[in-house]
Parts: sequence; structure tokens; C-alpha cells
Amino acid sequence: MRKLPFLNGIRAFEAAARAESFAKAAGELNVTPAAVSRMVQLLEERTGVPLFERKANRLTLTAAGRAYQGGLTPIFDQLANLAAQVTALAGSRVLTIGVGPTFATRWLIPRLADFQRREPEVEVRFATGGATVPYNDEWTCGVRLGDGNWPGFAAERLFAADLRPVCSPVTAKRLRTPEDFAQVTLLRVAHAADEWPRWFDAVALPKVRARGPEFEFYGQALQAAADGVGVAMGISPYVDDDLNAGRLIAPFAQSVSKGEHWYLIYREGRRDEAAFQAFRAWIVRAAARSQARRRADGNRRRK
Repeated sequence: MRKLPFLNGIRAFEAAARAESFAKAAGELNVTPAAVSRMVQLLEERTGVPLFERKANRLTLTAAGRAYQGGLTPIFDQLANLAAQVTALAGSRVLTIGVGPTFATRWLIPRLADFQRREPEVEVRFATGGATVPYNDEWTCGVRLGDGNWPGFAAERLFAADLRPVCSPVTAKRLRTPEDFAQVTLLRVAHAADEWPRWFDAVALPKVRARGPEFEFYGQALQAAADGVGVAMGISPYVDDDLNAGRLIAPFAQSVSKGEHWYLIYREGRRDEAAFQAFRAWIVRAAARSQARRRADGNRRRK
């Protein structure tokens, strides 16, 4: 257990030593000179060390007093700076989001104008933060795909990650049944090798294999699909806007869960920051709208 010294006395001593006056210290601390003198005297009694030589109209530090003050003043300066930093964070209007490049370009940035209309005073900054990139504590928050278990972080679920094949409208005309996938190019993402097998298992086609071009990011595969190179495995919400606009087509209604969800993650110490509170409220609403529209579109396609 931490045993703290006589803090009021230390504060009074440091101010008096810096000002070389009980009266000036009293003005700084908003107490009387007699109160400062008494607190310093109590500190001297508790430490058993004289800190001032008291002479007529003059205060002089003893050798012990000079050593004590030399160590205390930097500590009080650090405390003042820390308090200022915490206060600044609470009112901060800068929002730094750690987010993967595909999530940023495919979902977040297209909705950024809405956030800026609602919160014009918030300065938004993007930082690279995919699943393989360590969280940087200079970020305000992040958006990540996973199981919601990140030790040291609060995680709030935004939406599910559902998988379905997507392609250009021209390619979609060649696909009548899932068996037709054996006749087209199937695009792959390097870090998501399990997704095509997962979908084929759901439609009872476990022997079909994806052997088309492999890309590092989802966004690259989806762009190739839109350009007619082949069929990509789409993951929500990456494909939501392209499906709604008709740039991509989901030739079959069957979707499967990736087994993970998208989460807003952050350190608890960031919770009360003004910029974060505004973004948190906004992205939760935006995610709910995306989910609702996806469900409505899914129900319509099944009819």
C-alpha cells in the first residue's frame, strides 16, 4: 500500500520555497500566510528536518530545503501538465480512427460526409489499422473484425460479417445454379482462405475449389469482380453499397456467417472525449441502418 506524505504541507512548502515568501505562497494557494506557515511547520515536524531558516522579513532555505524543493518543483510541474492533458482530452475535437483500408473506402468514407454535417467541429483523421496491425494508443478508437475479445479494450458490436459471392452484372448472367461456379474464375483473398469453402459447404458443393487470382485485400478482389475478372466472396458491409447501386450482383441469395462481427473498440480512458462520444453515437446509428437495409434486401431477394 502506498504511504503518501503530508501533501498539504508539501504543497505549501514548495510554493513558499519557489516564491521565497509565505505571503506570496498564500496568494497562490488562496489561503492565509499564517496557514502556509503552519502547514510548513507541521511538515518540518513530521519529517524531523528544518526546511527554512526564519529571519526577520526573510525566508532562507536550508540545504535540506533546497534539495527538497529541487525535487518537488519538477513533480508539481508534471502534475500540472498531466492535468492539462487530461482536461484537453475530455474536450478534444480531434478523432483518430484506426481502421482497415477496405472498411474505410468501402463503408466508412462514403458515409463520412453525413458525420461531418452533423459534427462539423470534429477533425477526423484516419490511421491504418487492419486486423494484423497493433492498436496504437494515439488513436481515439478503432473498427475491427473479430470475436469481441480484445484484452484492455471496450468492444461494442456494430454489425455481422456475412459472406456471399458477388460479381459484375455481365458475369452474373452466366450463373444459373451454384454448380456453374466451376466454370468461372473465383477470386481469392490471401488472409481469408476459409471463406469459399465455408460458402460451398453451405450449398452442399464441398468439392468445388477456388483457384483464381489471389489478392492481399478484399477491396482489390471486389474491384476485380466489378471489372468482370471473376466472382469474389463479398463480406458485409464491404459490398452493401455496390449491391444497392447495382455495380455488383449477388447471383444467389444464400449467405453464411463469417463467424465474426465488426466492433468499435476503444480504451475506457477515451470514453468521455467529446469527439469520440459524437462518433460513437453516429456510427452505432449508421451501422443499425446498414443492418436494417441488408435484412430488407435479403428478405426481398428470398421472395
